[in-house]
Amino acid sequence: MMTIPMNSNLRRCRLPSRRGASLVEFALVVPIVFILFFAAVEFARVAMIRHTIDNAVYEAARFAMIPGGTAAAAQAEARRLLSIVGVDNPSIEVNPAVINRDTQRVTVRIAVPVDTNLFVPPQYFAGQSLTREITLRREG
Repeated sequence: MMTIPMNSNLRRCRLPSRRGASLVEFALVVPIVFILFFAAVEFARVAMIRHTIDNAVYEAARFAMIPGGTAAAAQAEARRLLSIVGVDNPSIEVNPAVINRDTQRVTVRIAVPVDTNLFVPPQYFAGQSLTREITLRREG
């Protein structure tokens, strides 16, 4: 077995410390990552609210259009479904307000302000609201 003599040519080169460069890179990248993370959370919350409103407007109209259904029952069902995901301050309208045997169509409209329903302070959706409406023929 051959041994290599230790001489000055084979000394290890000492690399300069990168501790400061890593800190600067971290300081530049972290705010961008946090902004992207919170933007993704905000967009996901808006999509979830929109889909919940879609479901609530349909289910409320189904409650109103069945024989014996009332506008109050439809509003209560819409509020119940919206409260599952924590939607606050919804505006729920049922037309006609009084449903009887002669009612042909039932329209339910739900509007939710986006500002008060986000987890993070509103940046992208400030002042906007999500609105959905559906009209169904009444059974009977």
